[in-house]
Amino acid sequence: MRIQVTPLAEKKLQERLGVEPGIFKLFYDTEGCGCDGINVLTIVHAAEQGDSVIEAGTLPFIISRQQEIFYEETMRLDTEEQFSSFKLDSHSQIYGNNILVRDLRT
Repeated sequence: MRIQVTPLAEKKLQERLGVEPGIFKLFYDTEGCGCDGINVLTIVHAAEQGDSVIEAGTLPFIISRQQEIFYEETMRLDTEEQFSSFKLDSHSQIYGNNILVRDLRT
């Protein structure tokens, strides 16, 4: 699996990561959701057993192997300067236009 991260998205994600060690985890959250689910990026301390690495340039990204079925092999992550959320899409669909980052390291 691979995510092409635009330069602006990479810059904003690096800022969110800061100097503390962490990994971005792509997560399809269905807990307490009145719809089918939402895509979320979390920042975690380390990968867990059952996580797979996602190629994302210089950024550390992982996903649970059980959740890989929700996503295509190649996706793109983008943002806009004035927004704190991200857009994840592929050639055939938009996964989300308002994907937030939750820092779970604290």
